[in-house]
Amino acid sequence: MLKNVLILCTGNSCRSIIAEALINKELGKSISCYSSGVKASGKVNPNAKKILELNDCWEERYHSKVIEEVLDIDYDLVLTVCDNANESCPIFPKDTKVIHVGFEDPDGKEFEEFEKTYNLIKQNLIPIVSNELL
Repeated sequence: MLKNVLILCTGNSCRSIIAEALINKELGKSISCYSSGVKASGKVNPNAKKILELNDCWEERYHSKVIEEVLDIDYDLVLTVCDNANESCPIFPKDTKVIHVGFEDPDGKEFEEFEKTYNLIKQNLIPIVSNELL
C-alpha cells in the first residue's frame, strides 16, 4: 500500500512543487506525494517547471493548490519546506509526523538558484522520506 506524503510551503509554486515531483519520481513505487500552499499562489513558477522538465520529473498534474484541496488525504508524513508553512501547519486528523526542512525560496532569482534548490531537495528530502517511511 502506498504511503502518502504532503509537502507544505507558502505559495506552492517552487520548492513544494519541486519536492512533490522529485519524491514521486524517485520513490513513486512506494510513496504518493502531494504538495500544497498555506497561501497558494495559484501558479507554478516557470523556472520550477523548467528544472523539473530538464530532469524528466514534470507531469501536467502538478499545479499550485490550497491546503483544503488535499486535506482529505490520510498522510503518513508531512514535510514543511519554508518557515511560514512550518509556523502555520494545520493539525491533521491522525497522529501525522511533521518534519521541517527549510529551503531558501528561489522565486524571483536566476535559473541557477532553481537548480541549486532542486539539488538540495534531492539530497535532503529523499533520504528523510526514505528513512521515515520505507
